[in-house]
Amino acid sequence: MENPIQFVAWLRSVAPYIHAFRGKTFVVAFPGELVMSGALPVLAHDLSLLHALGIKVVIVHGSRPQVEEQLALRHVEARFHNGLRITDVAALECAKEAAGELRLDIEAAFSQGLPNTPMAHAAIRIISGNFVVAKPLGVIDGIDFEWTGLTRKIAYETINPILDNGGLVLLSPLGFSPTGEIFNLTMEDVAVAAASALRADKLIFITETPMLVDAAGVEMRELSTHQAAAVLASNCLPLDSAFYLEHAMKACRKGVPRAHIVPFATDGSALLELFTHDGIGTMVSNENVESLRQATIEDVGGILQLIEPLEADGTLVKRGRELIEREIEYFSVIEHDNVIFGCAALYPFPAEKMAEMACLIVNPDVQGQGDGERLLKHMEDRARAAGIKKLFVLTTRTAHWFLKRGFRAASVDDLPKNRQLMYNWQRKSLVFIKNL
Repeated sequence: MENPIQFVAWLRSVAPYIHAFRGKTFVVAFPGELVMSGALPVLAHDLSLLHALGIKVVIVHGSRPQVEEQLALRHVEARFHNGLRITDVAALECAKEAAGELRLDIEAAFSQGLPNTPMAHAAIRIISGNFVVAKPLGVIDGIDFEWTGLTRKIAYETINPILDNGGLVLLSPLGFSPTGEIFNLTMEDVAVAAASALRADKLIFITETPMLVDAAGVEMRELSTHQAAAVLASNCLPLDSAFYLEHAMKACRKGVPRAHIVPFATDGSALLELFTHDGIGTMVSNENVESLRQATIEDVGGILQLIEPLEADGTLVKRGRELIEREIEYFSVIEHDNVIFGCAALYPFPAEKMAEMACLIVNPDVQGQGDGERLLKHMEDRARAAGIKKLFVLTTRTAHWFLKRGFRAASVDDLPKNRQLMYNWQRKSLVFIKNL
């Protein structure tokens, strides 16, 4: 290994995500273009890794280029209306054959087990079946879509036990009616219905489209459903990208907390999206995915992960789990996609109308993005609301950071009497005070 220290740092940085995602359900959908590009084996490796980390994975595949290929072989012309295939009998036969071949290819990809590969000893079982109940799309704008359908229901009561027992579930873009008919569906429709019915924590579209950008060419990393609707209304996206964004927004409005649109052109795109702070795609949610809020007892583990490295190198005074649990009411945290990336604590001394801000930390991997300033402002607002007139900090290594933000150097004698009694003369921390 060329850089073991870097590897250890990386492994530590992804630990919060591993804890947050274990036991959660992810629906991962990808188009037929991914298979044609040769990227299926790599994606199978990545999804196997998610499975090994305790994530429940449901896979939905598309088949449009494979259906087109089958139609061309049979010299049958493809027909579309508003981007949807009109599925006559010949097209339905092509859809069935394409889905069957893709299912076998996907099952084969997850059956690899060669030594010295990501699939070694995986022994993953991938299960498919008649899990999708469909209905006909019908007649729209005077066009009969024939055997094109919509998802009516997902057999979640059958799928959930499979996931609980360690299996992966594979859904094809075909659905079955109670009368035994088969309908051709879109991958996006099946994926949204599955994510909603299974109460999935994430829906991830691995797409052939590039990163979504707005009219000014700026990458769109995170969007609320309201922002996504505005982007769609602006007509600034190519048709395929807009189609994915529309379904991501629809999934969130149906109760899925997060929907991601991730280009498959980048190797490991799903892992990069899930296990890095900024990701490489677009994430859609019903609300802002980053929040600054009062800490709760459930946040103690995340706070400990932030402060322990700084306690080890002497930057912070050691605090145990029990102390943080007792003092959790004083803490605030910055949370991004259910992972804590920053914290700070505010200890009031009401008699002197002063308060100490302590334990101000932002994860080193995401520093420089303004989160420290946001935490400081949040603590100042909390202090003002409590009638505090002066905010003070004790630090051994970050004096200039506080000086640049309106604090002035002070002495131990300027601290509240009770805090003077607790001052650690061995650490010789510098004192800084800011008038609020």
